[in-house]
Amino acid sequence: MDGSRFPEARAWVHDAIAKLEQEATRSADTHLLRLDFPGFPGIPFYLKDEASHPTGSLKHRLARSLFLYALCNGRLGRGQTVVDASSGSTAISEAWFARLLGLPFIAVMPACTAPQKIAAVQALGGICDLVEDPLTVHARAAEHASNGACHLDQFGLAERATDWRGNNNIAESILVQLRREPQPVPTWIVCGAGTGGTSATIGRYLRYRRLETRLCVAEPSGSAYAHGWRTRDRNAVASRPTLLEGIGRPRVEPGFLFDVVDAVIEVEDAASIAAALLLEDLLGVRYGGSSGTNFVACLQLAATMRECGQTGSIVMLLCDRGSRYQQTLFDPNWRDTHGIDVVPWKRSLANTLDSGLFAPPDLPA
Repeated sequence: MDGSRFPEARAWVHDAIAKLEQEATRSADTHLLRLDFPGFPGIPFYLKDEASHPTGSLKHRLARSLFLYALCNGRLGRGQTVVDASSGSTAISEAWFARLLGLPFIAVMPACTAPQKIAAVQALGGICDLVEDPLTVHARAAEHASNGACHLDQFGLAERATDWRGNNNIAESILVQLRREPQPVPTWIVCGAGTGGTSATIGRYLRYRRLETRLCVAEPSGSAYAHGWRTRDRNAVASRPTLLEGIGRPRVEPGFLFDVVDAVIEVEDAASIAAALLLEDLLGVRYGGSSGTNFVACLQLAATMRECGQTGSIVMLLCDRGSRYQQTLFDPNWRDTHGIDVVPWKRSLANTLDSGLFAPPDLPA
């Protein structure tokens, strides 16, 4: 950089960081909802509503952290284009912050991304570079970066961009909100894994605070994370595709840390979608499929606790707004096209709430 321009460049970075801090101050913390079910006495469920962020998902926290990381590492300057690979929610949040800072933004997204997510990025002024093969999104983002764009690189940097020791990370927020509850230290926290950054932050923070709380990652059946965690193989790949966006990665991303995760529960897509519909019945608000995945995992953990005579609270994340999936997961015709029958699973999960027993439905062969 030309030394004569250094003060001007540093002044822009300082102003950008100030804008991000002001935004964080203006945004109130997300809600922590409580649900109690007849089948699980002494096991309250707490749902962390990350969909209440201004950009509608838990990726709002990550996007802010990624911009701060790029600014403080000298990688992002005035007028520079920002790029990242995303299945949608991170891209929406990144587009929102890019607009806040007056920067162009390109989202490299799989062409199969939900149409409403693509529209949301475009409405915020972002450009969507759609690729047919989801496995090529990283290479395409790197190509943009080679032409001068700042690659935020959520998959490579998520676990280090967020300060896991505090600074309003999601784990700290949950535990602060639980302080006045009857069981302020949860038995389990349940989340999904996209970049792996959220599970890394929560797992590290639980150890930093010396808590006995365990971390469960809820994943679509056959995901790379599930295979990799069991075998400790970072080269593991998914054995099955998933219809859920944002989780069920085809490969183990660098930010997924095996050793801070205590359990991984695999969930069928039909169960996840049925659970998302059940959550809408319970809360009156629609959340995405990954929230349903988390809910199914919570019910399995609670059923095991009940069987063992244990009590204690369980916390799960509500990840994003269900309105983004109107044309996919929540469209009966779309589900029929993809062979998804939610009725047996929804009935089975509703029975679990009353009985405390988790049993998959009897499905036709």
